[in-house]
Amino acid sequence: MNYIKIFITLFAVLCSGIFSGTVSAQFKQTILFVPHDNRPISFGQTVDNIKALGYNVITPPQELIGNRDDLGHPEALQKWVAENAGRADIAVLSADSLVYGSLVASRKHDIPADVLQQRAVAAFADLHKKYPYLPVYVFGSIMRTPQTNAASSEEPDYYRVYGTMIARYTALLDKQEKDGLTGKEKRELANLKKSIPESSLNDWMARRAGNFEVNKYLISLAKDKSIAYLVLGCDDNAPYSQTDKERRELDQFAGDLNGTTYQSVAGLDELGMVLLTRTVNEMEGDIPFVNVHYAEGKGADTIPAYSNEKIKDSVKTHIKMAGGLQVNTDKRANFVLLLNTDKDGVTYAANDLTNTTAPRANTASFVDMVGKYLKEGKNVGIADIDFGNGSDNALMNLLWQKDYLAKLKAYAGWNTPTNSSGYAISMGMLSSYTDQNGTIKMLMPRYLDEWLYQANIRQQVANKLDSFKGEGDYNDTKTRTAQAQDYATTLMRQDVMKYGLDKFPDEMALDKLEVRFPWHRLFEADVVIPAADATTVTTTASGK
Repeated sequence: MNYIKIFITLFAVLCSGIFSGTVSAQFKQTILFVPHDNRPISFGQTVDNIKALGYNVITPPQELIGNRDDLGHPEALQKWVAENAGRADIAVLSADSLVYGSLVASRKHDIPADVLQQRAVAAFADLHKKYPYLPVYVFGSIMRTPQTNAASSEEPDYYRVYGTMIARYTALLDKQEKDGLTGKEKRELANLKKSIPESSLNDWMARRAGNFEVNKYLISLAKDKSIAYLVLGCDDNAPYSQTDKERRELDQFAGDLNGTTYQSVAGLDELGMVLLTRTVNEMEGDIPFVNVHYAEGKGADTIPAYSNEKIKDSVKTHIKMAGGLQVNTDKRANFVLLLNTDKDGVTYAANDLTNTTAPRANTASFVDMVGKYLKEGKNVGIADIDFGNGSDNALMNLLWQKDYLAKLKAYAGWNTPTNSSGYAISMGMLSSYTDQNGTIKMLMPRYLDEWLYQANIRQQVANKLDSFKGEGDYNDTKTRTAQAQDYATTLMRQDVMKYGLDKFPDEMALDKLEVRFPWHRLFEADVVIPAADATTVTTTASGK
């Protein structure tokens, strides 16, 4: 008998009783969830995954949640949470939504520091006073540092002009603190300081300082147990960056809390899914065991794009955050996670012309590893992080040819590599609470999103856009939106038939899907699938 597994599971059941008020729950419980924006990948799809397992997930009205244009309504959200938290067994809350309004708002707001502090008190300290026995899980962001002007779609306007210089300037300051600078780097630092307008740099750093103080306050609330579990995610950053500097300082401030009720991690958009998975594992009374393997080459030591740490460290942290335990043997694993990494540890862009179906150095061996574990009857999931913002076409083509797609327990390849690995870990854990048809319901949005749209259709629509009547471009489709939607719909329906995705269980309506661009840009594409009961299921492809 596996006595270690039995002991840990029993411990999890007892912990679950602490959170739910009973050791053996007789019914599925209620989770109150506030996302950091209204993108379905971090809101609707995530909530649907949890609801499909039989949990009651209550969420705020759509009009209160921030998006690309409406930066959110933090005071109204706080009021809604306070009025509805009494219905919940546990709450999973976005600090960005409740303090700033949304994730985007946290990057470009002009809110005075004292107002931010007041909001944080109202959102979390006052909530704990009103509901002292409600476990509150909080996820927030350490403000990102886009590395280039082009990557600054959600920053103040000056970042589109000086962003590359600001990122480099703060990277050198970080390197100076950690490792010291060469003479050449010292001169570069001085020149950058002269070249960046003082007003722009001051604005950026002042906003960061206000956000930093909010995060310190959240850590203080975790220390006094007003917050039961706190995660701070590092969106777009690098090993040398202002984001990495602030993460180190916050981790130091957390002290002994690190790794217990506080955790920082590379990645952000996946955190709602990760913490909801943690709540499900606790309510189910289980600690999933996860065994991890990487593609040949750099593998576990890859530092992927948009990250400041090796992927093996992010994976280990995500597993722990989701309520699981990483193990070193397949025999004890409930779930085997395989990470598709580039042989040389490089992250490419999924819409790049190099992303073809031609196998690369380690594609065949990786697919062989997938087949090996499937044949052994293992629960297998894939984090496809060779490319950013979409699937590896060579990998997906081989998985399709070998008929592996419908047999997986998890797959993700969206946005940043850490978004993908964290989401895949969560999917793999959740799959143990449903059958394969239920798992396919989680898989299908990922195949439509990462593979068909992000890695292929997105660029095809972009190439065709200028031939449409009216005005519009990649970042704002304007009067060309309807034509772009129609073209993307045609392409996706063709690909669904080509790869036989409509033959998957309960997926016959895929031939009637429609692609929409609700944010009027090609970064996101809602895929609306008619359901048999006349309702609709919406999946969203989210790019960077």
